Amino acid sequence: MVKIPGRTYSGQLRPLTVEQASIRDELVRDVGELASDMGERNIWLYESLAAAADFIEVSLTDVRYRTNRQNFCVEGKACSNIETEISGTERAKEIVVIGAHYDTVFDSPGADDNSSGVAAVLALARRFAGQRHARTLRFALFANEEPPFFQTNEMGSLIYAKSCRKRNNNIVAMLCLESIGHYSEQPKSQEYPFPYNYMYPSTGNFIGFVSNLSSRKLLHTVIASFRRNCKFPSQGGVAPGLVPGVAWSDHWSFWQQGYPAVMITDTAPFRYPYYHGPEDTAERIRYDHLTRVVSGLRATIAELIGPATSG
Repeated sequence: MVKIPGRTYSGQLRPLTVEQASIRDELVRDVGELASDMGERNIWLYESLAAAADFIEVSLTDVRYRTNRQNFCVEGKACSNIETEISGTERAKEIVVIGAHYDTVFDSPGADDNSSGVAAVLALARRFAGQRHARTLRFALFANEEPPFFQTNEMGSLIYAKSCRKRNNNIVAMLCLESIGHYSEQPKSQEYPFPYNYMYPSTGNFIGFVSNLSSRKLLHTVIASFRRNCKFPSQGGVAPGLVPGVAWSDHWSFWQQGYPAVMITDTAPFRYPYYHGPEDTAERIRYDHLTRVVSGLRATIAELIGPATSG
């Protein structure tokens, strides 16, 4: 379960390139917009939840995507999942989904959880806009990941994944970006559920790739690609979904519908002392580190969807 292809990067981090600096600026701006300007976003602060949905939609239409809203009602409030896609060429029926949730837990502005993931999805969407690839690339942003809706029928991503299955969508890969903005070089800054504390490093300076047993092939493909393309520390783990943390985000919803899915994460409560609290604020994000992760994921996604070979 811990044999992962490739090797984690352990050298000095390189300075950001000009292109990466551009990504960083977008991440700073978008995390700030979500976590600082809007703050807590859920059905109890519905105005902010709705504003976040509008912000995501405008961010995508600004780079000429056509968006679709999947609306559903929870406790008398209209909630929305937002999707957009670039149709593939030779393998258009094979769909790669990049997703993140945009709601927050009660009483938290949610900078790491999960403005970091949303900002990353938007940055990636901008860089693939107008390109052509073999597989269809879809970006999806979900409402209601947080409790009390987590792993219930009112969880946005579960509603979405069920609709994908109903439409017979052939989702060959789902990457869930969940809390990806916090890193630490301090010794013993990383924790794990037992017995994984004996298998993985105790310094929380890496990005994690996590899947259940049925998605291990996808995890191996994704982390091998990331390690080839990005000089940034990474760790991967394949474990049963019952292990604490393994199923704690929107990838779980896709597992329920039989789709392969991987969570990409900084491990959230196993590293981040401000998890689900009022101090999960924008200035706590390590933007240079987050930028390198997004840059690496860009290359990984490009390999997943493959180049278009026809005109």
